[in-house]
Amino acid sequence: MTLLKGKVAIITGAGRGLGAAHARRLAQEGAAIVVNDMGRDERGEYTADSVVASIREAGGQAVAHTQDISTVEGGQSLLDAALAAFGRADILINNAGILRDKSLLKLDEGDWDVVLKVNLKSMYAVTRPVFAWMKENGGGVVVNTSSPSGLVGNFGQINYAASKSGAWGFSNVLTIEGAKCGVRVWTLVPTAVSALTAPLMDAAMQAQLAPEHVAEVMVYMVSELSGSRTGHCLFASGHSVRELKLVSAPGIAGAGVDPAFTARSLAAAEEAIYRPEPTLTVMDFAK
Repeated sequence: MTLLKGKVAIITGAGRGLGAAHARRLAQEGAAIVVNDMGRDERGEYTADSVVASIREAGGQAVAHTQDISTVEGGQSLLDAALAAFGRADILINNAGILRDKSLLKLDEGDWDVVLKVNLKSMYAVTRPVFAWMKENGGGVVVNTSSPSGLVGNFGQINYAASKSGAWGFSNVLTIEGAKCGVRVWTLVPTAVSALTAPLMDAAMQAQLAPEHVAEVMVYMVSELSGSRTGHCLFASGHSVRELKLVSAPGIAGAGVDPAFTARSLAAAEEAIYRPEPTLTVMDFAK
């Protein structure tokens, strides 16, 4: 039996890469897909149309949405497209994202604004109307895409990292707000080969980091296989799948509790403040 029969999934940035892999895999499990992407291929045709065609050729259901979702009007139009085509909105995957990599001192305001607009504001613009529909219609599942860069940092990606760490915070709050109305929320932290990174990898590495491996994890998250789980942040690649968590060191009592607390006493107790584990880097997630 298919895992998502009768479900409708909205996927942003699904014209290529991870988003397209999610769309095709969820369609294989019976979901009807709304493929959002403004991108065009070298022939000037919408990449969303190509993904829709491939899903339909395989016997699935899909429609394309090619409007800008970084505006409130665009976000509402995406929900409207799902309701017009399929009458429901059970799954939302916020996958849309772009890069404008530059170190801080070389980063101009335009490159900052466009990355935050596409990667983070679109998450608000789309999720708000979809979440409202889910709340009134029995719940659903929302998956927000973050990145290792957003959680541990990566040189030259200060705008991208800010947007992707924002996705994690967005999920944490949405988890709390969705708990009362049956909306489950996940954060996905993927590592997969893309058009940008493929030339830097050999064939074996490209196979290990194929987007389809991450799409399999997506099926788990949005289907009944994950039960009632919500609020989790999963790292996923062809190498491994694991939960990522914010952890706290033991710490020491602060000035409001310990009258002997001073900056000097804090410095003397540093081992209790900082965890001894080594700091992760983006490259650690690629292993």
